Amino acid sequence: MSFSSMVGQKEAKLALILNCIDPLIGGVLLAGEKGTGKSTLARSLKALIPEDIPFIEVPLNVTEDSLLDSVSIDDAIRTGGKVTQPGLLSRASGGILYVDDVNLMNRDLLKIIFDHQDRSAGDGERRQKERSIAGNFSIVASMNPEEGPLPSTVADRFGLCSSLTSCTGREDRRRLLRRTLPEDKNAKSPDKGLSRLSARIALAGQSIKNLGVSEVIRSKIVRTCIDANIAGHRGDIVLQRAAVAYAALRGDLTVTEKHLEKVIPPALVHRARELRQLNDDEMNNPESTEPDAADSQRGERNPSGNDNDPGGIREGSGAESGGGESDSAAPLSREGGSREETFAAGDPFGVRRIALRKDRIERKTAGRRTGTKFSGKGGRYVKSILRKRKNDIAVDATLRAAAPWQQSRGRTANVIIHEEDLRYRQRERKMRHLVVFVLDCSGSMGAKKRMVETKAAVLSLLIDCYHKRDKVALIAFRKDRAELVLPPTSSVETASGRLSVLPVGGKTPLTAGLHAAYNLIRQVRVKDPHTRSLVVLISDGRANQPLGEMPVGKEIARCARALSQLPGTDTIVVDTEDKSSFVRSDSALALSGMLGAEYFTTNDLKAEYLAGIVSSGKERIK
Repeated sequence: MSFSSMVGQKEAKLALILNCIDPLIGGVLLAGEKGTGKSTLARSLKALIPEDIPFIEVPLNVTEDSLLDSVSIDDAIRTGGKVTQPGLLSRASGGILYVDDVNLMNRDLLKIIFDHQDRSAGDGERRQKERSIAGNFSIVASMNPEEGPLPSTVADRFGLCSSLTSCTGREDRRRLLRRTLPEDKNAKSPDKGLSRLSARIALAGQSIKNLGVSEVIRSKIVRTCIDANIAGHRGDIVLQRAAVAYAALRGDLTVTEKHLEKVIPPALVHRARELRQLNDDEMNNPESTEPDAADSQRGERNPSGNDNDPGGIREGSGAESGGGESDSAAPLSREGGSREETFAAGDPFGVRRIALRKDRIERKTAGRRTGTKFSGKGGRYVKSILRKRKNDIAVDATLRAAAPWQQSRGRTANVIIHEEDLRYRQRERKMRHLVVFVLDCSGSMGAKKRMVETKAAVLSLLIDCYHKRDKVALIAFRKDRAELVLPPTSSVETASGRLSVLPVGGKTPLTAGLHAAYNLIRQVRVKDPHTRSLVVLISDGRANQPLGEMPVGKEIARCARALSQLPGTDTIVVDTEDKSSFVRSDSALALSGMLGAEYFTTNDLKAEYLAGIVSSGKERIK
């Protein structure tokens, strides 16, 4: 099916057309569920651009050697010199590089692609006067959000983003069937429409240099990006370029607000972030209607706190310093009293893919969580290296290294290979993690039966750990201490059983939970220094029970710093605070900053939330 005969998907088509008019817009990301025509639409772009403009597809299992330039074996053997064979990135110069399922591609390879594009961007600026699409390649990519997320930093590198949806109307479905049958006499010829569209794109590409942008439009661009809480300046630049390209496509002589409004959704939908609105009263009054707030304030103003405590935090009960559960001044509420409740877990849900950074340690491990260098013979061959690996020679790289020397070595038949020519395979495979759940079981978690939703989130994450072959451990903190409810185990069934009977009640010794996670990870790393750990802290972040005599705020800051500095450890904070409340503290958000952790609310964890991020983003920027 040709580009012009695709049914619907007007916004996605417009994004691709604008990128063809001005490739310095920065590429297009097509997001949609399976069967929405993402790949078909992207590949149909090849017929829309001139024949001398390259359209290069990057396979998902591409290696670093294939992306970058390398030695041509045939030419090197024939000539006796190093003859460069262009890689996929060089072959795409001045054209379009298409990546299917970009969210599943190796992050290191994506970095190489974008870095190569950035280095050649200056050439694209200088050569744009000669031809609108020359100089630098544009990246067109597709992804299915249900198969895994794309980091916001990567998504921001794409100039435009569009969400594709399936045709649901009867007439659209009939039109689609007619256009897929070329022998149907009632079907319109796509070739004429395609040639006319190609001519419009070429004409618009030549005319964009004659279009100016008024200060009024620039001011509106800046105001729009600020209102959408856009990070950085790439959104402003892309929005201006897209508006100019759309005006050129329409044949207009000036850029107007109508042109700008048309391109706002694809330019900002993947960049917009929700603003947290605070009024002056809330900012000046830290008190909260949540039960923990008063106790949290008392913990911060602990008169016996010693800021010079060289030990930082100490083991033991906080009751000795007057902050325990037996304190007669504690209110008779869920968090201060002795009452306990046990809540059943809510219904589990599909969890969004959580992408974690890779390190440079070579392991011999298994799992499905994070990519790692693999010391065995399994795994995916990603690139060639000089470091010797037993019986794992990279034949292709070895031949390229030996090819230029064949004439000087007197080759007559077989290729002559010396030891210095040998190259070895660098392999990569997925590994498992130790996932340590640190769960807030204080009295505030029973407010509005919040624990039902929280246990549902933990249960969903446990199921995800089972699929990724992770080990799990469970730490619960409440009253005046933290308890290792479940030591590291591969049995997710045992973990879910322990989770279901966890009671709720007492104060919030958050420091104790962080300290227990720190000690557990250190013990595990003594046995296996290469263990990768993931700490999942589930709490509203409101601490009101110190471990020792130091104020609780300083205890948390010191413990968070120690946990964040543990090697091979990542942290996720899941905020259980009720965000629908008018007054909220966002304590967990502040804690995630101290931990250097990725921050989620319970709704953010849901896969369906990820699938709807494009449509929700449109609402935010309107």
